Amino acid sequence: MAFLTAEFDGTRDMWRSASGRLCVVGPAAAREVMGNRRGAFVETSDFFHVRNGVFGPRSAQIEIGRGARSLIRHRLDVHRADLPRLVAERLVPTSTWPDAGNLLVREHLRDVLLCPDAPAELHMAVEGIITRAVLAGARQRHSVMSRLLFRRRVMRVLVQEVQARRRARVAAPRDLLDVAVTGAGLSADPGEVAEVYLSFLFATVGSLGFALGWSVYLAGTHPDTSTDEPSWIVREALRLWPVAWLFARRPSREHELAGVTVGPHDEVNVCLYLVHRHPRHWERPDEFEPRRWAAPLHDPAFMPFGFGPHTCAGATVTMTLLEDLIRIITRDWHLSVSATGNGPHLGPALAPPRFTAELHDRVAAPRGGE
Repeated sequence: MAFLTAEFDGTRDMWRSASGRLCVVGPAAAREVMGNRRGAFVETSDFFHVRNGVFGPRSAQIEIGRGARSLIRHRLDVHRADLPRLVAERLVPTSTWPDAGNLLVREHLRDVLLCPDAPAELHMAVEGIITRAVLAGARQRHSVMSRLLFRRRVMRVLVQEVQARRRARVAAPRDLLDVAVTGAGLSADPGEVAEVYLSFLFATVGSLGFALGWSVYLAGTHPDTSTDEPSWIVREALRLWPVAWLFARRPSREHELAGVTVGPHDEVNVCLYLVHRHPRHWERPDEFEPRRWAAPLHDPAFMPFGFGPHTCAGATVTMTLLEDLIRIITRDWHLSVSATGNGPHLGPALAPPRFTAELHDRVAAPRGGE
């Protein structure tokens, strides 16, 4: 990220990096690449990416996305009243982030991630995935061989459960694994169905938890914004620190993109981190200013959930949960944050630095340094 930022001069929409990759930071070019309306790029999906390529067909992707949205939305609607209690139990008086955000999301969506009556071995596997692969920096805490052996064990358990659920043929999805199994159809490879389910774990517990972490971190380090609308805080956090920050695409044929000739030999990287900070599209692009969202903005330079046919299927429900949680944290409690890390955790998802958050009752909270 620092390398790309150093190369960007604030004027170009696209350039060839010193690494040889083509970097896209202009919103029009970014939308052209990710929307792929002209079919000029190899069709892919960041969510449905599996070891052997991209899970398909497209009809199955749509069915799985629709089922996941419906299941999660129902869960959030029914259990919305539980959020204040969950915040009080999990975050008060102190919590260590970004793990606290991941684990809070995991707890709130626990039954959606995996139904209570799933086999104990599967529940243990899912907890292990979250601990060893989802939390920020988790992968670096284990050797390559250890990760490989763990993945093999987890995939064995997941594949067995996929096959068992196919035989059972449940009437209605109970959890996201059921959504993947029923939406994929009986002919889909069980290993690929298991990988789709893993994508759900990373997207919910991982990406959603990190987005919550950025919102809490920025709200806590900018106390003057504590009275701003939660929706402004969340959007501004996603603008400054989009969790999905870098998208790689391969051209399917030679063509012109933002005045540059690209072809099948090129790797095109859309950097949403820089799209969201492009000075031609944002005033004071590096500053946290939630009130810029007070008036409706329809700027093409804001696409925190991607763009085009493969935009995050859960974007709407994700925003609802984030705004509900930030409303509780900033309105019901006095929030203060102290950073203990040195910058974001870089990886496929952009996680916030380590920090400690303190929540105190607003009535008893200290005022003006008293």
